[in-house]
Amino acid sequence: MSFQSLELLPQLLQAIQQQGYDKPTPVQQQVIPPILKGQDMIACAQTGTGKTAGFTLPLLQRLMEKPVTLTPGGHRPIRTLILTPTRELAAQVGDSVATYGQFLPLKYAVVFGGVNINPQIQILRRGVDVLVATPGRLLDHVNQRTVNLSKVEILVLDEADRMLDMGFIRDIRKVLAILPKQRQNLLFSATFSNDIKALADQLLNHPVLVEVARRNAPAELVEQKVYHVDQKRKRELLSFLIGSNNWHQVLVFTRTKHGANRLTEQLQEDGLTAAAIHGNKSQGARTRALADFKQNKIQVLVATDIAARGLDIDQLPHVVNFELPNVPEDYVHRIGRTGRAGNSGEAISLVCIDEYGLLKDIERVLKRELPRIVHPGYEPLANQKAQPIQNGRNKQHRDRSQPSSSRPRTQSGGSSSGGARGNSGGGRPAPRRSR
Repeated sequence: MSFQSLELLPQLLQAIQQQGYDKPTPVQQQVIPPILKGQDMIACAQTGTGKTAGFTLPLLQRLMEKPVTLTPGGHRPIRTLILTPTRELAAQVGDSVATYGQFLPLKYAVVFGGVNINPQIQILRRGVDVLVATPGRLLDHVNQRTVNLSKVEILVLDEADRMLDMGFIRDIRKVLAILPKQRQNLLFSATFSNDIKALADQLLNHPVLVEVARRNAPAELVEQKVYHVDQKRKRELLSFLIGSNNWHQVLVFTRTKHGANRLTEQLQEDGLTAAAIHGNKSQGARTRALADFKQNKIQVLVATDIAARGLDIDQLPHVVNFELPNVPEDYVHRIGRTGRAGNSGEAISLVCIDEYGLLKDIERVLKRELPRIVHPGYEPLANQKAQPIQNGRNKQHRDRSQPSSSRPRTQSGGSSSGGARGNSGGGRPAPRRSR
């Protein structure tokens, strides 16, 4: 199938060709035709599948097919609203709108927190067709009456599962209450949880269901390994693996912001170039760190799950779980950062005795056991007892059991060294607003 067969506008096809794409990804093949018909949709697609372009292209075409009615002040009303959970994802969705809409007479804006609100107000006052926003900052504009959502025709909830995990359900309901009742609704999620199904039941009208990947399925091209090591020696082993294998562009996950900062400093002391990215960092610092990482100016980017959600890094070769997530599905989101667009990748997990229960939960979701390695010189000490793990909600995750399949087994040796993709991750965090 080609993009031409999807009956997209010549201006959109020109933009797609300029990006070097000729064939739509599987998710794009399935979502574009129903969206063009104006149908509601719930789509389950993992990161790296091209889902952002999948909804950007048809919604731009739908806006072009219907004449715009200007406001009394002569400005364009907001006709499409795209909600995202994080600043990074909002910026990347905005880039997708700009890329594929570059030959169309449509205007867009991206609003999120962490930056001055006044420039956003000026852009909104001039009128935009498409607004990409995080829930918290959007409600700031609503409260200040600097945004009018009364003419919205299309609503997109991108990475809806993460928005629910971050505690945005109240904000989403507030937004829904002020939108026109007659509109097209598109809900995209990496997983189909019960909460997502409940939200879909409230939001969608006879939706088309699209499920591209198996539920909670990891990328097929990702080689996954577990290194058993004591908690106190994780950083030492991580530095050794990076240095001895000459790894570059290593994305490392920690559970907490404090842990990300501490690990970054320790890696720098080991002579590695590293930066941290998390919610306490300013937007400028996060943008610089990501840019340096993409340009290979730094080897290691240490991130929390929330900050990494939506990161789009082409051909990322290595993901390391310095600490396992408290929620098994978050493991799938993490390793989905590598092995994308036909490229192979490697996902390493450094697991101490405290995390054997978490590992068991992850393997239950994956429906298979991950290969274990005990690296010579980094063998865990014998006769240790598992300690409780503090998660993001200040509760303890206890190692419920230590099945024989989760105990270390010594294995000699170290570590092994398509379509229009839209720019698209400790445990569940305490509810917070992305401002």
